[in-house]
Parts: sequence; structure tokens; C-alpha cells
Amino acid sequence: MTSIDDLFKGTSASKRKFEHPSDLDPTQAYKSAKLSANSDVKRSPRASLAAEDADGDGDDDEAGPSLPPGFVTEEGDDEEGRFFGGGLDERAIDAIDYLDAHDADAAVAEEKIDSAWLRRTALNFEKKINKNAELRAKYEDDPTKFMASEGDLDECIKGLSILSEHPELYEEFVKGESAARLVELLAHENTDIAIDAIEIISELTDDDVEAEPEQWNVLVKAMLEADLLSLLISNFSRFDESEEADRSGVYHSLSVLENLLSQPENVELIGKDANLLNWLLKRIQRDEKPTTQNKLYSSEILSILTQSSSSNRRRLAAADGVELLLTQLAPYRRADPEKGSEEEECMENLFDCLTSIVEESEGKAKFLEAEGVELCLLMVRDGKISKSRALKVLDHACGYAEPSAAENGEASCAESINQAAAVCERMVEARGLKPLFSTFMKTKKPDPETTEHILGIFASLLRSLPGETDARFRVLAKFLEKDYEKINKLVTLRRDYVSRVSAFDARMQEQKKGLSKEEAEEFDLRNISDRLSEGLFCLQRMDVILAWLVAEDDGAKKAIVKVLGERDEGLADVRRTLQAQLDGVLAVEPAEREMLETLVEFLV
Repeated sequence: MTSIDDLFKGTSASKRKFEHPSDLDPTQAYKSAKLSANSDVKRSPRASLAAEDADGDGDDDEAGPSLPPGFVTEEGDDEEGRFFGGGLDERAIDAIDYLDAHDADAAVAEEKIDSAWLRRTALNFEKKINKNAELRAKYEDDPTKFMASEGDLDECIKGLSILSEHPELYEEFVKGESAARLVELLAHENTDIAIDAIEIISELTDDDVEAEPEQWNVLVKAMLEADLLSLLISNFSRFDESEEADRSGVYHSLSVLENLLSQPENVELIGKDANLLNWLLKRIQRDEKPTTQNKLYSSEILSILTQSSSSNRRRLAAADGVELLLTQLAPYRRADPEKGSEEEECMENLFDCLTSIVEESEGKAKFLEAEGVELCLLMVRDGKISKSRALKVLDHACGYAEPSAAENGEASCAESINQAAAVCERMVEARGLKPLFSTFMKTKKPDPETTEHILGIFASLLRSLPGETDARFRVLAKFLEKDYEKINKLVTLRRDYVSRVSAFDARMQEQKKGLSKEEAEEFDLRNISDRLSEGLFCLQRMDVILAWLVAEDDGAKKAIVKVLGERDEGLADVRRTLQAQLDGVLAVEPAEREMLETLVEFLV
């Protein structure tokens, strides 16, 4: 007789696979796999019989003993249905009903997830780890002897997934050292075990987990103390992305890094690892058509690291990050990525990285050395999708923010100013004024972001180019040529932004009705960022440009006064904007303050 074990020997739950991003979201793939892994693999006998009948393979001939006298066999003659009753008496039927009800109750009863459950699970987890380690050591040359223990360990690791739904148990999970043991599995000889552990860590630290900050922090702190970062990064070297499972390992490793980077204090910690930065820079250089999920994710991690930390920006500049990024972005001078594709998103991330790095003096120097100014100007000329991104890079490269004396010292501040001036000079030398002013003068309504960056470049050129130099005269000449048409366009554009800011202020004023003085001040402070985004930032830049032109050239001053007067405006309106910036709640850097105070004196 066939045993129960033999009947189900060939049946197994479907193994979770890491789907390609174009096919399925990885989170959904994981959830889908969990459902299939826990589903019932046994088929109902009734279903098997029904399928057999449907295929016509059933035997229509009667078998077994003859029917009792008077038993109805014609279809339709038995009002209660064929084989009604089945020959069971009422006591037997009651017994079966009782057993069925009991089984149903047991099936729907959910296991209580509490401290007792966690202790049992942690103990079982520890046993599985130890047993696998013992068998591996004992039968090192005979994998068949420890394969079963590895399967048990794999199943136990995946069982920890339910913890993500009960973050209140995180602290106890840490106290029992299970969190540390889970991290240790990242170094397991079997990469499949390591990948499972990485995936569970990613799930436990995910933003979607409804954990309190202290619960999340205690888990992450314990994992970091267990050397999570080093083990995570060391695995990159042993993952072969030509294999599906290893691609999954890379993806979930990057997911863990992203989860950790959600806390600002971890940005510096992660950015300090030179091996990680080098791997990320190497990963984004891989030529892929189409762009894979892991390349996109690598670019995103780089973007987070650079946007959030000045130190990380300097580290990437020192690692030749600027040249590598320019090399990756150069093809987009002539060809656009497919709209809405992962390649387009990857390109955006790389531009964001470059934009952040060139804010540092080291980044500006590398940008000049790698001829980044020239490449960005070519992108502006060619007018592809990279145009607005290139303008953003140039805006940040030729501008400067003064480093705090405590962080970098006065020498570093002077270096940043000098490098910004060098970028501005290179921009003029590379014949960048023509494409910049042509973009500004286009009659079609410009993109707000493009306008913001062009205005930023103009303001930086007037701020940084030394007086009485050929480069500065060429910039001024551009504003004065063709009967001051650029000045007319500038004032016309200014009116649009004044209207936008006024409308925003009116809406905010309406919302402040009934607030006390203290509440109104707090309300204004909360809405400063929105006010800048709504148009105040561009308005400030335009008025700085107008103030520079007034101070530099009498002809320009007359033209500005004339155009402003057409709408009953004057230099006092420009002065009011600059003075508000000086008197505002936002800090103004010393050099910026000195410049604004000087310009205000010319606006009379």
C-alpha cells in the first residue's frame, strides 16, 4: 500500500523568484510568493474525480456488489439526489459533522503572535542555525548530509517575516540576540541563505512597517552593531547578477541601504564606506539595454548619499565621481531616453548626483577639469531632454554657498568663491552666453524650472565675474544689445512672478484670520518654503540682476526705470524685494548680505 509520504513526495510549494522590474513590482512578487508558499498543496479528492469525469476518462460501468432491491438508479427518479444518505445512520452523520466543524475551527484559528510566540520562534531559529553549522562542519565534503538542515533554516528565516506586522516585538527580538544572529547569516556560505536573511532585514526595516521610531531604532542599532553594513557590502562581490537569485540579493541589499538612509544620522555612516561608493560608481557604469532595476536603484542610493551630505559629495569628487557621471550622461546630449522608462529615471538620478557634487569647491574643480561646463553647454544647445538638467548643473556649479567656518574654515570658503568664479569665466570662454540668452528669450512660455536656473546663472555671472574684465563686459553687453530687449523681457517676466507671489500671499492672509500674533508668525515660518517655490525665489534673483544692471550701466538704469514706469512701478519696488530678503527670517550669508546691502544703495 502506498504511504502518505509517498503520495505527497513530489509536491512542493512554489519557490519565490525575483521578477524583472518590467514584469512585476518586487514587493508584490514577494507577497505573491508568500501566498503561494503557504497555500494548501493537497488536492481535493472530489476535485480529482470531477476532473476525471470532465475529461471523459471515468469508467461508466458499474462495479462492486449489486444494488439492494428497490434502489432507484434512474436519474431524476431520486428526488433527494443520487446516493442520498450514503448508507450512514444519524449517529454516524452527527459524528462526522462534529469532526468537520472541529477541523474547520482549527483551520481558521490564528496563532497568537506575542512574546511567547517570539520566544518559541527564536529558540527554533537558534536551533536551526546551530544544527546547520554543526552538520556543515561535520560533513564539509558531502553537501547531501546538510542540505536538509539548510532547507529547514531557509524556512525558519522566512517565518520571521511575520515580525514586520508586529513591531512591538522588535525590542524583545533584539534582547534575545536573534537580530544579531539574523545579520550573521549574511556571511553564510550558501548565498541563498544570505539572500533570504537580507530580504527579511529589508522587510523588517521597511518604511511601510508601522513601527514607532524607538522600535525601529532599537532594531537598526542592534543590526548595525552586529556589523550589518560590512556584511551587506561584502556580499556585492560574491553576487553574480547573471543569476536571478543573485540579482534579487543585490536588489534587497540596496533596499536595506535605502531603509537605513531614511534616518539622517546614517547618511554619514554609510557614506564613509569607500567600498560601497566604489561599487555604486562601478555599478552605474554597466552598459545595459534596457536599464535594469539594480542599476536604477544604485543611482538612487548615490543620489540620496550626495544630496544629504557635504562630506559624501567631497568623497565622491575625490573618487573621480564627476568624470564618471559626465561619461554616463554624455550620450543624452543627442538622444533622449524613453519617456517614463527606468533609463529616464536613472538619468535623472545621475544628474541629481552631479548637481549636488558641483556645489562643493572640490566638485567644481573636478567639473572644470573634466570639461563639464562644455558638455552641459552642448546639451543646452542641442535642446534634448537633458537641456533643463544641464542648466540645473551649471546653476549650482557657478553659484556658491559659504561653508560654515566651524566645518571648513575661511580658506575653504575663499576656495569655493574662487572656484565659482572660475566656472563663470569658463562659461563665457566656452561661448555659453549665446545659448543661455537664446533660451531666455524664447517667445514660448518657458518652463518655470528652466527659468529659475537661467536666472540663477545670470545672477552668479554678475556676482562672481571680476570687474573690468572682458568676461564681465561681454555679459553686460548681452543685456544691453538690441535696444535692451533682454531687460524688457526681464521686467515683463518680473510682473508675472509678482502676481504669483501676491496671489499666494492673499491666500495665506485669508488662512491667518483669527490667529494670534505668535500663531501667525509660526504660520508664516511654516510656509516660507512654499512661498519661495511659488515664485519669490525667482523674483529675488530677477531683482538682484536688475540691481546689478542699475549699478553697472547708466543706460541700463534708464531702460529699467522706463519699462517699470509703464505699470507705475519703479526702483523702489526692486529695492523692497532686496530689503525684505535682508530682513527676512531666513539667514543670509555674510558675503550675500554685504552684496545686497551695497546693491540696495544704488536703487534710488
